[in-house]
Amino acid sequence: MNSERKIYSVAEVNRKARMVLESGIGEVWVEGELSRVTLHSSGHWYFTLKDAQASVSCAMFRNDNAKVPFKPKDGMKVQMLARPSLYEVSGRYQLIASAMEEAGKGSLQEQFEKLKKKLADEGLFDASRKKPLPVLPRKIGVVTSPTGAAIRDIINVLTRRFPNIGILLVPAKVQGVGAENGIAKAIDYLNSRGDIDVMIVGRGGGSIEDLWCFNEEIVARAIARSEVPVISAVGHEIDFTISDFVADVRAPTPSAAAELAIREKTDFETELALYRRRLGQNLKTMESNLRLRLNRAAHSYVFREPQNLLLRHRQNIQGLEAQMGSLLRFGVQQAQQRVDEIGMLLKHRTESRLAMDRQRTEKLAAQLRMLNPLAVLGRGYSLTYKADGRVVRRAHDLAAGERLTTRLAEGKVISTVEEIE
Repeated sequence: MNSERKIYSVAEVNRKARMVLESGIGEVWVEGELSRVTLHSSGHWYFTLKDAQASVSCAMFRNDNAKVPFKPKDGMKVQMLARPSLYEVSGRYQLIASAMEEAGKGSLQEQFEKLKKKLADEGLFDASRKKPLPVLPRKIGVVTSPTGAAIRDIINVLTRRFPNIGILLVPAKVQGVGAENGIAKAIDYLNSRGDIDVMIVGRGGGSIEDLWCFNEEIVARAIARSEVPVISAVGHEIDFTISDFVADVRAPTPSAAAELAIREKTDFETELALYRRRLGQNLKTMESNLRLRLNRAAHSYVFREPQNLLLRHRQNIQGLEAQMGSLLRFGVQQAQQRVDEIGMLLKHRTESRLAMDRQRTEKLAAQLRMLNPLAVLGRGYSLTYKADGRVVRRAHDLAAGERLTTRLAEGKVISTVEEIE
């Protein structure tokens, strides 16, 4: 019977168990809460994943956890892609994770990035639209839960820094269904009052689900349209929400928001004292300078001998009047001489031009006389015209009995054609 028995070593059994686990189930997504997290110096992570009914040991090796955008910590709820396995040395069952993300953050993160891009494209995050915080606000509005730690921290910081500062709390839900509507209404209400110089909107830390109302579009647009400068103080320093990007100033915590809202009262008092001293010193310096100028003026020549000064100015004026008269007479003489010279020049040029025009006219008249057909009559020639006024050039153009007019150098002759040869 012993010869038929198959005997396995412990290592063989563990190996088979590991192979069955790894091949039978494969990779699956598992959700649970982290505990006993150990970030080993080798770069590997070791932790326990648990829920209300069970727990399982897990490991995530360095090459895989390098892709995780956060550091795991106890109490964090996560979803991870893992394959069941068995550590053969100890026979311990465990899950080997290859990917990890915060539970609920996958779809929420997608919504966050989508809204962030939409509002950024509209320009709601632009630095140019950010309003400056007032130097000395009279009253500060606060939108948060009336029972949370955030309002206590804000009031403690504000009253410590400036004991008599005005604070107005507008209570609002800061997590859960419908919280975003209450926050938006509170922001609008503070804007409608007219006596709020700056407001703080926020809450303490929490999970992404707890802070989600500050990632809603209705809250972002309420902050964007606020005429009162808004300080966003949501969560801890590592938490970022859409409200932080839209607000005029982002504070890492509610306490830090209170510090940004107003400076220490003692700082203002110190500055006022400094300005008071500087103003007093400046006034004394100005008084000294004016007194010195007055003394100089009182002992100056003008005040000691005013009649001599007046006489000297009168002499200067008379001298200037004499110089002006001489200059005017000289100017008139120069102008008259210039006019005479120009007149003589114009007369000379006019006479020369008339002579030239006369010579040219006589020359043209002689040429016209030479070209005048009647001029040849004076040399014994004559012109004979027919009754219609045409000049007779050939005998055969005439007919017997035709009446002719002959023009001589002096007078005309009327004749009749008797015979044509």
